[in-house]
Amino acid sequence: MVRKPAVSGQFYPKTSKEIEDFVSRLVVSSPVKVSAKGAILPHAGYIYSGKVAVVTCAKILPRKRVVILGPNHTGLGVEFGVYSKGLWEIPQGNVEIDEELAQDILRGGNFIEEDFLAHRFEHSIEVELPILKYFFKEFKFVPIICATASLETYRKVAQQIYQGIREKKEEILIIASSDMTHYEEDTQARKKDRLAIEAITSLDETELIRRVKRENISMCGVAPVSIMLILTKLLGARKVEVVSYQTSGEVSGDYSAVVGYLGALVI
Repeated sequence: MVRKPAVSGQFYPKTSKEIEDFVSRLVVSSPVKVSAKGAILPHAGYIYSGKVAVVTCAKILPRKRVVILGPNHTGLGVEFGVYSKGLWEIPQGNVEIDEELAQDILRGGNFIEEDFLAHRFEHSIEVELPILKYFFKEFKFVPIICATASLETYRKVAQQIYQGIREKKEEILIIASSDMTHYEEDTQARKKDRLAIEAITSLDETELIRRVKRENISMCGVAPVSIMLILTKLLGARKVEVVSYQTSGEVSGDYSAVVGYLGALVI
């Protein structure tokens, strides 16, 4: 089973050479690699969020096994759905699903279900793969679509993933795909995002959810980020490093309605 790209040539370049050229232009030095347990990456078109994603991925010590949590923009499929087998096609070739890990996660509880429909047209996980492929070369991954739910549900989902990965000898990277505030004036967007980032850097998913609701922060990946924070703390995470933050206004020149992009590592 091969999942065909949904947004190749739209959100990111459609050829391997174009992706190589795009990423290599943004990697101006060789940063010290960080042994991260988790990461937050944006998922907009590369012209807007690609720089944040690239400079963040450039700092991650490459892993052979990755779990990517993404929000559901299409409304298709189940609440928490894992694409459990096959390959995902990207311009640089195919990326293999970590079928063993996916099955272990499915056996860890009953909140995450096998589901392919939720992933068919969703871009939030797909757009991370070409950049990860550039830096990690060979890796397998488990994609999980996450719906907005309660904190208690996020804890149970995180626990299910933890049960599936806790006995693995290899270090497994947990990526949460999320953009930040959507379509607000730049100053206001940055103010709201600062509040969310403060909670994230405190490893406090409870406060993150509280602030998102109270301040009406239109962060699309609050579910993936919350689950990732809970899960990485179970794995021993102690701090968060913000690598990069910017808004789309820095690219478009239009600061009247921007989207915020965060790149961060959980260590």
